[in-house]
Amino acid sequence: MASTGLFSADPIVSQNFFLEIDGQVVAALISVSGLDVEVGVSKVTQIGKDGKKQQVKFLGQTVEVPDLQLTRVAPADVTNDPLWKWFKAVREGGLNGDRATNRKNGSVVLYNAGAKEVARFNFFSGWPSKISTDQLSVDGSDAIKETVSLVIERLERVK
Repeated sequence: MASTGLFSADPIVSQNFFLEIDGQVVAALISVSGLDVEVGVSKVTQIGKDGKKQQVKFLGQTVEVPDLQLTRVAPADVTNDPLWKWFKAVREGGLNGDRATNRKNGSVVLYNAGAKEVARFNFFSGWPSKISTDQLSVDGSDAIKETVSLVIERLERVK
């Protein structure tokens, strides 16, 4: 019997990342971090046999969700950029006003070199808390990048 090896499919190789908000692509991304899906761990120290302490770990009651960090090329015109418009609405109106409008659902979608979708992470009730522009330098020739921090309440990998 011939061995098929450990892998039955090619690994995911993603070369293109996009941010969708409410089903619309709003940005091409250079990098993404914070796509962590985690269950909280609760710990209890107990006294075991012969008086020895032991730590017991079990499923916690919370699902941990980090902020997303999305890096992209900075837009030339922030007045027409969907992310800057959203950030401005949150900053000026806060989350105290119409919270439903300022919190949005979206996805980080990964595509391979053949433009085929290979993974999708959906987030819920997100809002931009910070936009950071790269350090500027007169001797630089790279495109200016910015990092957008998205606070989210839930993250699911659906593909």
